[in-house]
Amino acid sequence: MSPDESQLTPLIIAVAPNGARRRKSDHPAIPLTPEEIAIEARACAEEGATLLHLHVRDAQQNHSLDEGLYREAIAAVREQTGDSLIIQVTTEAVGRYSPEDQMNLIRVLQPEAFSVSISELISDDNHEVQAAAFLAWAVRKQIHVQHIIYSPAELVRFHELRKRGVIAQSIPSPLFVCGRYDGKSSGVTQLKQFLACNSDMSWMCCAFGADETECAKLSIESGGHCRIGFENNMLNKDGSLARNNADRVRTIANLANKLNRPIANVDAARKILGVEKNQLGQFNIAAYENR
Repeated sequence: MSPDESQLTPLIIAVAPNGARRRKSDHPAIPLTPEEIAIEARACAEEGATLLHLHVRDAQQNHSLDEGLYREAIAAVREQTGDSLIIQVTTEAVGRYSPEDQMNLIRVLQPEAFSVSISELISDDNHEVQAAAFLAWAVRKQIHVQHIIYSPAELVRFHELRKRGVIAQSIPSPLFVCGRYDGKSSGVTQLKQFLACNSDMSWMCCAFGADETECAKLSIESGGHCRIGFENNMLNKDGSLARNNADRVRTIANLANKLNRPIANVDAARKILGVEKNQLGQFNIAAYENR
């Protein structure tokens, strides 16, 4: 059952315009350079996006966690958009970067927000202590953390990590990833499975392929938030190729309006994400190590 409309918080529309893998050969409108990303970010903000999920590429157009490349891209986006977007840095490993690389980037860059996969940062019990200390540091620095969750089973583990205090935020913010690039699994079915395992969290969803629109609809109706963009999907609901990321943002904003869900501006989005309220949970490293 959908939440009562009067109880729904404004919808945060995030945009992930490029991702770690896709290139111009996949779609000529995928932005790869700082200038292209900045122009696309402005167009998406004008259509209702309030959060930019930022990937950067090196000179060979490969995914990178280079601090300098991030600073260049963030400066370009700010020049185009001012403070109208929350800029969320990705720490995606793509098989190239270690948890230490991911954490070092954030410690040096200290962005407003970043996303991290628990399957990469906390792949097993041996990584829990260093991850817990890092996540607690991020909360103290008031850096918003979004945890990327790839399956309902991983969401169950996420809840367990929260109970033990490894996930530090009192207001956690997961991203549910629905479907796959190969299109062999239903994003809508998977989102329903996520919702069955969800509890008290403010969540966001992204989806692959043409399922993106239906997953966004379910998110809007269920009180969640939406991440849209060419990182995961370049198709409209009817299977046709979208012109650009801004077109997809406009589609979801129009859908939210039809469903009577207000769209958050950037100030509301920051309040919803609760950075200033994101207090540390109870976690004692010494006690944890001696458990």
